[in-house]
Amino acid sequence: MRRASVWIFLAYLCTPSFALYRKEIYKEDLRIQSLRDGRVSTTFSFVTVLEGAGPRNPKALGQRDESQHYALFPLTLGQILREYAITELHLTLNAGKWNYDNWGHPHEAEVGTGAELWAWMGASEVTTVDERWSGLRNALSGLFCASLGSLDSRRTLSPTVAFPLSGSTPTFSPHELRHASLPSENVCTENLTPFLKLLPCKSHAGLAALLNPQKVFDADWHGMGVHVIWKEDTGIELKLSLQAVFNPVRTSAGKRRDWNLQSLFDRSIERSCPVASSSSITVILPEEKDHKITPENPAYVDGLAIYDLSSSSNFTIPSNIAMYWPSEHSFQYPLPPLTPITPLSVKRTIHGTTQTRGVLSVSVTNNSPQEISVGYLEMMPALITMWMHTLKVEINSQIRSDLLSELKYHPPSPQSNDRFSPSMLQAVLTIPPKTTLKISMEVNKAFLKYTEHPPDAMRGWDLPGAVFFPLSQLSHNISSSYDWERIYTPTLLVDLPTPDFSMPYNVIILSCTLMTLIFGSIFNLLTRKWVVMEIQE
Repeated sequence: MRRASVWIFLAYLCTPSFALYRKEIYKEDLRIQSLRDGRVSTTFSFVTVLEGAGPRNPKALGQRDESQHYALFPLTLGQILREYAITELHLTLNAGKWNYDNWGHPHEAEVGTGAELWAWMGASEVTTVDERWSGLRNALSGLFCASLGSLDSRRTLSPTVAFPLSGSTPTFSPHELRHASLPSENVCTENLTPFLKLLPCKSHAGLAALLNPQKVFDADWHGMGVHVIWKEDTGIELKLSLQAVFNPVRTSAGKRRDWNLQSLFDRSIERSCPVASSSSITVILPEEKDHKITPENPAYVDGLAIYDLSSSSNFTIPSNIAMYWPSEHSFQYPLPPLTPITPLSVKRTIHGTTQTRGVLSVSVTNNSPQEISVGYLEMMPALITMWMHTLKVEINSQIRSDLLSELKYHPPSPQSNDRFSPSMLQAVLTIPPKTTLKISMEVNKAFLKYTEHPPDAMRGWDLPGAVFFPLSQLSHNISSSYDWERIYTPTLLVDLPTPDFSMPYNVIILSCTLMTLIFGSIFNLLTRKWVVMEIQE
C-alpha cells in the first residue's frame, strides 16, 4: 500500500501542473537567388517561437529556476539561456568573403569572417555580467564544437550603438552588451552537426535534408547563425540560419549557370517535416525574362516563386526545383565591369615597410547620387595601437575633417596577467554623392613574448573587419536616406615582429652534428684494432 502511494505521488509530481508548458511554433524557409555573376545564393531559415515565454530575471539566479518543458525548442540551448539569464543572443560562424558589390546585401546581415558572438544580459548582484559571459562562451563552445572559449577579455567589447537590441527590452534590470569576434575561426562539419541537432526534425525530413556537408563547405562562401530574440508581444524566437553561395558555372561541365536542388546539394526532399506549421522554398526571380523555372506551378508574389512544402498543404513535394536559361549556351568569363549593387563600397588595407609600424587605410565609395551618412566602427585587439593624432579624412587628396563627426575612441586598458583589452573607434562619416572618402591613421604593432606566438607565427595575425552600420542605430535625431543592412569589411592579416623560431632547430641540428662527428671519431679510434699486414711481392 505504501509503495503504491509513493508511485502515485511521483506520478502527481510529473503531471503538467508542475512543468511550464507553452505553445511552440516551428517554421522553415529556403530562399534561392541567382546572382548576376553566375553564382547562386541560398539561405535556410529555421524559426522556433516559444509563445508567451520571457528571459530569466538575472536577480533570481541564486534561486531555483522554474521547470521548463520544450517540445520543439532545443533543450540544450534553452538550458544555457536560462542558466546565464540571456535576454538576446547572436552567434555566427562564417567562412569566406562576402562580395557586397556583386551579391548585394545578404538575407542575414551577420557575414563577418570567422566567429562572432554578442549577447545582451541584465545586470545582477548575484553574478556579474562578465562571469555569465565567460560561462556562456564556454557553454556555446562545447555545444557547437567551436573555439569560442578564446573570446576572453582580450577580445571583448561593448559596442552598444552598432549592435543594439533587436527585440524588446525587459524592465527588470538595466542591460549590458558583450561582443567578441575571432576572425581566424574555421567552419567545418564539426559545427554543422550540432547545428542540425537543434532542429526538431534534424536532417531526416524537411528542408534540412538538403544540407549536405560536402556541398555546403565546397561553396564559395558559407556561414551559419544562431539568433535568440525576445519580443514582448510574441515570446522567445530562435532563428537558425545557414547561408551559402554556390558557383554552378564552376561545377558544371558546360559552363552554364543553370541550377537545380540536386546539382546544388546532391540531395532531395523526400518528405516534409511533420511539426512544421510552415515550410516553403522561395525562388527570387531574376530581372531578365529569358529564364525558365520548374515545376511551373508555384505561387507568384512580387517577383517571388513560392513552393509550399508543409504537410498541411495539398501540394506534392517537387522532386527537383530548377532554373535554367535555354537561350544561353555558356556563361562567359571574365565578366565586364559591373556597377556595384550596394550604395556603399568599402576597401580596407594595412600597409607599411616595417614590422613595428604601419598605416591603416579605409576607402568608402558612395555609389548613389545623394549624400549618405553612416556609422563606422573599428574594434582592434591590443596587437594594434591606433594613433588618433594621425587620423586623416581625405577626398581627392584634400583634407576634409568636416566629414567626420561624433568621434569616440576607447584605448586599450591594462588588465591582469599583463593583458590588455581591445581598443574601439567609433565615428560618423558623411560621404558626398559619387565620391570616395579615404580614412588613414598610423598604427603600432605590438612586440609579443615568444610564448605568446601561435604555432604558425610566420603566417601573421588575423584582425577583425570594420563594421559600417545604419545611422538610425547611432542617433534618432539623424535620419538616413537608405534602408540598408550592416556591412562587414574583410579581415586583415598583419605581420608582427616575429623571432626566428628556426634558430633552436638550427642549433640542435648543428650541435647533434658536431657531437656525432666527435663521438664517432673517438669511438672509432678507441675500438679499431690495428694489425700489421705483410705484403708479399
